[in-house]
Amino acid sequence: MDVVLSVDSLVIEVDTPQGVAHAVDGVSFDVAAGETVAVVGESGCGKTMTALAVLGLLPTPGARLAAGRIRFAGHDLVGATGRELRRIRGSAISMIFQEPVSALNPVFTIGQQIVDVLRAHDAALSRRAARQRAIELLADVGVPDAASRVGQYPSQWSGGMCQRALIAMAIANRPRLLIADEPTTALDVTVQAQVLQVLQHAQRAAGAATVLITYALGVVAELADRVVVIYAGRVVETASAEEIFRAPRHPYTLGLLSSLPRVDGDLRRLLPIPGQPPQLGRVPAGCPFHPRCRLRRDRARCVEQVPPLAEAGPTGRRSACHYHHEMSEEVSAVADELGADPTAAAVPGD
Repeated sequence: MDVVLSVDSLVIEVDTPQGVAHAVDGVSFDVAAGETVAVVGESGCGKTMTALAVLGLLPTPGARLAAGRIRFAGHDLVGATGRELRRIRGSAISMIFQEPVSALNPVFTIGQQIVDVLRAHDAALSRRAARQRAIELLADVGVPDAASRVGQYPSQWSGGMCQRALIAMAIANRPRLLIADEPTTALDVTVQAQVLQVLQHAQRAAGAATVLITYALGVVAELADRVVVIYAGRVVETASAEEIFRAPRHPYTLGLLSSLPRVDGDLRRLLPIPGQPPQLGRVPAGCPFHPRCRLRRDRARCVEQVPPLAEAGPTGRRSACHYHHEMSEEVSAVADELGADPTAAAVPGD
């Protein structure tokens, strides 16, 4: 594979009132050219922090990269200077931030903001040529009458249209890596579907490797090739998208699938994950998921030993569960409770 991004044993420390905590604890994954890797987990699990670390945008003071390596196209980003990172951001690596309306500058027109991105990385490009390119980009992402709307302000656009503008801005310089952070947050279902189609088209047009950060498994099923599941700052499972949906090998992944509403089942029979994710600095000993885990069954090993991210199948999939070999029986038990197979909720390609 032509690996575009390699994140290896990433550790991010943050300052809290209780002391230093690990927001990200040993996260590793690779993304190949043209591939979409979804990073999945509940709010606060470390997904966005990981993405910000790739771009060198960790909030300071308060957060810092404590260990690990980040390599992009063979270059070490951890040791890169501020000038080098600024040259990469917006050109070789682009990010679509969540909450599109607040991500755009309200005092500049949509066109001005896209023009600035284009000319920041191509000083020879005239403002007139950049404006024409901005119109073409907006048309490419499905903005109707782009030539007249390019002069409008973000406040004149809906949330879905602003998200299209952010996608246009992100692909303006044909990046090798595209990071999409919750690209469908706060959008209604119809607009979500439209935005996902635009994102797919944009990724293919640029040929970019993509990191998709989300908690929405429907989005994962639609876009992802591989999935990295994170809980409490740690990777607990990684596999192809099809394997994740058809045969999860970690109780947390199964919990996410079981709480997903289905159109072919009883909507009153959801199975939520009990409890709450641990607070920063208060991750329990042993397996961090054990206080909420159905598979624990009072076994001391879950409380005392941190499970390694080990192979859990012949295809290279990995799971951080001491008892991942029991997951097939657990899936069947959950299916009996729900009256439907939780792994059939949203399978890629179906």
